[in-house]
Amino acid sequence: MIPFNAPPVVGTEIEYMQSALGSGKLCGDGGFTRRCQLWMEQHFCSKKVLLTPSCTASLEMAALLLDIQPGDEVIMPSYTFVSTANAFVLRGATIVFVDIRPDTMNIDETKIEAAITDKTRAIVPVHYAGVACEMDTIMALAAKYNLFVVEDAAQGVMSSYKGRPLGSIGHIGCYSFHETKNYTAGGEGGATLINDAALVERAEIIREKGTNRSQFFRGQVDKYTWRDMGSSYLMSDLQAAYLWAQLEVADRINQQRLMLWQNYYNALLPLAEAGRIELPQVPANCGHNAHMFYIKLRDEADRSALINWLREAEILAVFHYIPLHTSPAGLKFGRFHGEDRYTTAESERLLRLPLFYNLSGIDQRSVINTLLSYFS
Repeated sequence: MIPFNAPPVVGTEIEYMQSALGSGKLCGDGGFTRRCQLWMEQHFCSKKVLLTPSCTASLEMAALLLDIQPGDEVIMPSYTFVSTANAFVLRGATIVFVDIRPDTMNIDETKIEAAITDKTRAIVPVHYAGVACEMDTIMALAAKYNLFVVEDAAQGVMSSYKGRPLGSIGHIGCYSFHETKNYTAGGEGGATLINDAALVERAEIIREKGTNRSQFFRGQVDKYTWRDMGSSYLMSDLQAAYLWAQLEVADRINQQRLMLWQNYYNALLPLAEAGRIELPQVPANCGHNAHMFYIKLRDEADRSALINWLREAEILAVFHYIPLHTSPAGLKFGRFHGEDRYTTAESERLLRLPLFYNLSGIDQRSVINTLLSYFS
């Protein structure tokens, strides 16, 4: 079976994990954690980067940091993972879903302003497939209405918008290092990017169970105490060691994925030109990271037939999110503003193809040839 995904492995992970084991410090904020955070602060131009156990934890940490309260409203696309909404639902917020753009599958920035009310506190753009949302428009709306912007950049590590790294544009950015992402921390992991200097000190406190423990270890206070609400949002240093092995060769991983992405695009372009499928679109001002390669079929039935065809050839291809506003929890905790013109229709015909760092050329050609045989 050619899997849909396999965690990236570069070869130095075990060596670094053994080093972490020998350091005598496996909990959070060890040597490998500091290396990873500094690397990201430098490469992604963020005021402060804090590793977390997952992107889910990063989003929850962001909701705490912004003091989201019961009755507040948070705007986001319905086409996203449940964690994007759950983080704010846990604080009592109402989720306001708006439609997506069919070209990028990202939130339609032209639909956001109409969804803003006097209860709106934040906008959460989700950079689908590592392709940026229209951040200039979103940040301008946030400034106009005094709102926060939390970038769900789970899929956006090493992507950019007009030369700026995704996750570094909003007030807070959230990354994922889950094993399905371009870079992983040994299966799970995340990072919170604090881009507003006024939020840095409190972010550290919330991440350390509500204490000023980080300041204590830096020698800034003589003892640490409970200062604020918080939770345990630290990644273990053993996981950070795995992640560090990948960040060291981040450009190599990125270039390999971009090559695989382009191979798919070139091979399937004739089918798109014939009107049989649609291919991903990347706006000119966006630098993407080849997080995924998807195609759009005519309809859900066509997609199901292709999934079965590929499965018969021992190739696993999968669809993606069920729109949140159609789910039981989405109906309970949120509402859809405006018309669902594209969210449901586009989600029902999107299919993701195998794409991961260690995907061999032979296996990719098998996927391509099997696809072409279906359409012939």
